[in-house]
Amino acid sequence: MRALAFLGAGKVGIIDKPIPEPGFGDAVIRTTASLICTSDVHTVAGTIAIPEGRVLGHESVGVVHAVGAGVTGFRPGDRVAVNAVTPCGHCNPCQRGHASQCGGMLGGYKFTAQKDGNLAEYFHVNDADFNLVSIPDDLSDEQALYATDMLSTGFVGVEQADIPLGGSVAIFAQGPVGLSATIGAKLRGAGLIIAIESRPERAALARSYGADVVLDPRRDDLVAEIIALTGDGVDAAIDALGSQQTFEACVKATRPGGVISNIGYHGDGYSSLSIPLPEFGLGMGNKTIRTALCPGGRERMERLFKLIGGGRFDPTRMTTHRFRFDDVVEGFQMMRDKRDNIIKPLVIY
Repeated sequence: MRALAFLGAGKVGIIDKPIPEPGFGDAVIRTTASLICTSDVHTVAGTIAIPEGRVLGHESVGVVHAVGAGVTGFRPGDRVAVNAVTPCGHCNPCQRGHASQCGGMLGGYKFTAQKDGNLAEYFHVNDADFNLVSIPDDLSDEQALYATDMLSTGFVGVEQADIPLGGSVAIFAQGPVGLSATIGAKLRGAGLIIAIESRPERAALARSYGADVVLDPRRDDLVAEIIALTGDGVDAAIDALGSQQTFEACVKATRPGGVISNIGYHGDGYSSLSIPLPEFGLGMGNKTIRTALCPGGRERMERLFKLIGGGRFDPTRMTTHRFRFDDVVEGFQMMRDKRDNIIKPLVIY
């Protein structure tokens, strides 16, 4: 099979690898479509140490090619999706309800970080009965792909933010995860959704997904504008980017008693985060910080599919570019360089 692999710092390419074999409880999927994620760009840049030759990707759907002994819910030929996070469902973190931390910190994130990813013609799925989900007939591959990471991540940021009905939220950055958080905030009944984004095409998409106000960080004093709009800050602020600047702004823009929800990917060039203490009440401001990695598992994916299939929103409007797998390197490089107003590139096999 062919696969998109890490070939050294800043380098990717298509390589040939054997088709994986399923172990007990596992499955192998023949890929039909994938999305490229900015997390892959971070990984190739060196944020996560992986060996050369490791396959990239964690957003793919396809058809079951083979199943291992012990798999009872799926068989070859089934059309399926799998979340970017693939917990075992059995370990202590999973049992405690934190399946994304399966086996230890961030341990549910296995694709690329711990084993070959799924930007490949075939890919392996551990604990298939827990992690695979059948794609309903009325959903396209492209629609189903958005549930594998972007929607699951954006929505958990909203869930963790605990926005009261009719409450206010500021969502920092409107990339695919931030846009998904905007969708989720609308679904959860937020009364005022403030999106922060500088790129005009993303700002327009945020408005179409439910943002009431879009602030431009290049022109606006974000915290001052948010305070002016709300009186004393938002009920919740979501960092969907992952930077010192956006995290600090979230703390400053949140009112006492509010929640800072972090779903951004931190780690590019720094190893710690600073909290602005005056706006944190010197540690006594009744502000809560919550963090999350997108939850995996079949049941969550089924709920996301119901929302998409029910016509609540159209995630495919985030798809700005389409590539055949032969051209996946070009798609990756465009995502890395943010060329041509790219938001999300779809790969067809």
